[in-house]
Amino acid sequence: MQKKFDFKLTKKMKGLGRAGIITTPHGEIQTPAFVVVGTKASVKGMTPEMLISLGSQVVLANTYHLFLQPGEDIVAEAGGFAPFMNWKGPTMTDSGGFQVFSLGEAFGTGVSKVARGDEALSPAQSTKKKEKLVTIEEDGVSFRSHLDGSTHYLSPERSMEIQWKLGADMIFAFDECTSPLASFEYQKEAMERTHRWAKRSLGHHNKLDTEKVQALFGVVQGGRFKDLREESARTLAEMDFDGFGIGGSFNKEDMKSVVRWVNEILPEEKPRHMLGIGEPLDVFDGVENGCDLFDCVSPTRLARHGRIYTHDGPIQIKNARFKKDFSPLEKDCECYTCKNYTRAYIHHLQKSQELLGQVLPSVHNLYFMVSLLKKIRQSILDESFDSFKKEFLSRYYKNLSL
Repeated sequence: MQKKFDFKLTKKMKGLGRAGIITTPHGEIQTPAFVVVGTKASVKGMTPEMLISLGSQVVLANTYHLFLQPGEDIVAEAGGFAPFMNWKGPTMTDSGGFQVFSLGEAFGTGVSKVARGDEALSPAQSTKKKEKLVTIEEDGVSFRSHLDGSTHYLSPERSMEIQWKLGADMIFAFDECTSPLASFEYQKEAMERTHRWAKRSLGHHNKLDTEKVQALFGVVQGGRFKDLREESARTLAEMDFDGFGIGGSFNKEDMKSVVRWVNEILPEEKPRHMLGIGEPLDVFDGVENGCDLFDCVSPTRLARHGRIYTHDGPIQIKNARFKKDFSPLEKDCECYTCKNYTRAYIHHLQKSQELLGQVLPSVHNLYFMVSLLKKIRQSILDESFDSFKKEFLSRYYKNLSL
């Protein structure tokens, strides 16, 4: 009998890096791969046909947002979020755990899940901090909707029920994503709570999914602390998850090390997903240290504000120098945007706030990231990863500080 979910290694690098194939009920994913984010069962401004044309293999939707609007029951009536949005390939949903951070500790502060150096909340930042929309308890999380202020409750069991109705091929155990500025003591407390929630998520998921049509991934936490990350990886590795997410907060400088600590422990035969990471340098480091999947909203979010990926580093298309530049966004790029439109036209669209000015750059940026992961995969198969990494990064970051 053919497995509904499977992961097969096809090539191993020296160290932890590898290429593989994930099999899901709705198709295969050649890994390493970039997962396109369709938060509300929609990749902003793009149709599924456009996603297919740029090479997307898998789409991730957000449990929290679809729970609030239109509600998981409506999505379930449509057959799941993939049929709802007319996407026919593999799918994922996150657990809602990231919103524990974004609506809690991070709310109104400007703090992201990745910190640099010894960042700490300054007094100026602290005065800007808004009242949290989240209260974390042992049983779960109560939160107020960012849409209308209504109160809701999310627990491991509730997250599993919502994700079951959303119908993705791969889902995540409910976890607490912590701030990168959190103390060791709090990171440990949150990690241990995440482990208890992981066990509850697994138990409830097994009751719902008796035919094993959904793969459940556990989420490793522990912040930047080696002993916590290793403890989290060991604890989750002993549970019967189908794969693993590497979640929570990072410090930019030691993200690579954190991933290595974790993947040296997690079982090799199961896929690993680096949650919410999409910077090219971080992707290369993640692949080199054993990650298979990456998701991030950055390609489309940046595109909507005029930041365009190119192999010579990002450009800001709204800058005046592009007003009369009738070349494509990037020479030799095969995306729909670059084959049909010019920098001058997209500059005009962005400056005049035309909706098409957000769509066309999004097509290019997603193509750039999806293609980058495909090239990385091929370099692993060709045993040329090191040289490809060096060549790409030296060019991309030539005029930027890493």
